[in-house]
Amino acid sequence: VQLQASGGGLVQNGGSLRLSCAASRGTFSDSVVAWFRQAPEKEREFVASISSSGGTIYYGDYVKGRFTISKDSTKKTVYLQMSSLKPEDTAVYYCAAKTNGRDYYRARSYYNWGQGTEVTVSS
Repeated sequence: VQLQASGGGLVQNGGSLRLSCAASRGTFSDSVVAWFRQAPEKEREFVASISSSGGTIYYGDYVKGRFTISKDSTKKTVYLQMSSLKPEDTAVYYCAAKTNGRDYYRARSYYNWGQGTEVTVSS
């Protein structure tokens, strides 16, 4: 499966964006899909994940209540709806996929990555 992330851009403090992670040459039918982000000079950190069925969802503590992950299997796309954005949310956002749900929050456990989409939140 190839992953294509899109939807990033420049938004004001308190604004919203929706990121998309589209699958090509395959589907997400048997995959956990996650979003990570990496700010300059910082480690890549977990944002959210969704199971293959969509029934199990996890969020990083700093995005709970503001971000929502979802999937549309017919469109082979996973979304990350981001609201109440803050300048500290500024980062490159990556989607990633793998077939088992263990260590869903560890970037190193994912073997399939999209190219990243940049999100900038102005203060």
